[in-house]
Amino acid sequence: MNSPKEVAQNYLATGVAKTKLPAAKMLMLGVLAGMFIALAGVGASIASATIESASLAKLIGAAVFPTGLAMVLIAGSELFTGNCLIIVPVLQKEAQVSGMLKNWVCVYIGNIIGGVLIAALTVYGGTYSLFAGAAAGGVVKTAVAKVSMSFSDALLRGILCNFLVCIAVWMSYAAKDIVGKVAAMYLPIMLFVLSGYEHSIANLYYIPAGLFAKSYSVYENAITVVSPMDQLKLTWGNMITKNIIPVTLGNIIGGMCLVGIAYWFVYLHEPSKPSGAASKRKKK
Repeated sequence: MNSPKEVAQNYLATGVAKTKLPAAKMLMLGVLAGMFIALAGVGASIASATIESASLAKLIGAAVFPTGLAMVLIAGSELFTGNCLIIVPVLQKEAQVSGMLKNWVCVYIGNIIGGVLIAALTVYGGTYSLFAGAAAGGVVKTAVAKVSMSFSDALLRGILCNFLVCIAVWMSYAAKDIVGKVAAMYLPIMLFVLSGYEHSIANLYYIPAGLFAKSYSVYENAITVVSPMDQLKLTWGNMITKNIIPVTLGNIIGGMCLVGIAYWFVYLHEPSKPSGAASKRKKK
């Protein structure tokens, strides 16, 4: 396996390449990543739909969800949260800030498209009719919970989430084969889901899925497990202001600062040496 220092050095070329992709390719790869993460969310929701024990349901869902990042890393796609690590080549002055921001914007838009697309296809395709509609009730309940948090809670859970997601990505670069990559990223992703932390791109599937299911007559009886008062909280406006904005900010802080900047400082940053003249003055 690659050492942590080797991971940092190897990521430089990867990060630079990400900033140099044409915008159209960034967008398309972002759509694919959004779909992969959303499909992992579908699987996690279905797997835990009929489990009465809340903790066991959380555990089962968390065990399924890492398939999303596995597809992102192995099939090839661009995920906004993982790309917070592009700060590494930027700090090393091998990539431009403008290139990083271009990647973030294009990829984020693509992730939105992919997540919402899967939400629409699964809801209107009847996926959540499973188990006598229990799956639909669970999807709406999850979405309501996500738009009911305070700004600070969403922000802090976003920080913790992308700390673990970027650690998972970082660890995957230590492996030299597919099995090693999956094994390395699996536990940190499972841990973030199990702990209830917030992933902005996953939420661009979870919340739209709840919104679509709430308004689709096929699920009308199934979603009565969520009170009408709580259902009123589930709006597009609340999705953006109470979840997506604070969670995205938290994801950037967690991935860029706690992982990217931290590992750049430890393994790549070299303190500037004093000039010869200054050094002589110090000796005197």
